[in-house]
Amino acid sequence: MTQLYDAIGVGYGHHRRPDPRIAAAITDALGDTESVLNVGAGAGSYEPSDRTVVAVEPSLAMISQRRSGSAPVVQVSATHLSFRDASFAAALAVLTVHHWPDRARGLAELARVSRQRVVILTWDPAFSGFWLVDDYFPEIGVIDRPIFPSIDELRRALGNVESRPLLVPHDCVDGFLGAYWRRPHAYLDPGVRGAISTFSKIGDVEPGVARLRRDLEDGTWHRRHGDLLGESAIDLGYRLVVGHRSPGIQGHDP
Repeated sequence: MTQLYDAIGVGYGHHRRPDPRIAAAITDALGDTESVLNVGAGAGSYEPSDRTVVAVEPSLAMISQRRSGSAPVVQVSATHLSFRDASFAAALAVLTVHHWPDRARGLAELARVSRQRVVILTWDPAFSGFWLVDDYFPEIGVIDRPIFPSIDELRRALGNVESRPLLVPHDCVDGFLGAYWRRPHAYLDPGVRGAISTFSKIGDVEPGVARLRRDLEDGTWHRRHGDLLGESAIDLGYRLVVGHRSPGIQGHDP
């Protein structure tokens, strides 16, 4: 993950700005926890400002883009968190688990350092039905399905969990893979694709880009997917998974 984001992370903040609706959903999932460890924090999107936050991020390219006055950051891997057991009320991981070199160990670390809940924004690999993948970049499904944890895997790692669908708004300002589902022309932009990690793993994106460009020009995309233009938000498989820790876990906030 460090090498990936050192390579693609420059300028990441231009296309990957926190969306306020997603931020509200994450804040709601965190509940009234008074301290949060944000693991795989990147440039600091979705870190709540109303409680104590410590960030963990392995990539210097991402750390350098954190805003002045943002939460203190520790350069360390999610798989080796340098904090005592139950040090934080909550652990947060936003679209990062699929990048971890050892997913099981990283999830165990999230559980270890939190005493009330673990909140993970992820994508459910059991989901299917996104036109970008189905029609233009089937390689994305081949790459992503094995690296994203299933809901059952998260349940085994965290115990008592609830999975909340996170609908993607049509004008989402956080440019992750599904953000432009109603703005197909955006995927023709190399800058947009450059801020989406999966595109960096595809050997040659040009065939898919060419098909999408052609289908937009001749009206094929609109004939197939024009019904989406009337939707304000849709389910693309993104999930907020909230793991509730066992009562009685003790710890001390940093």
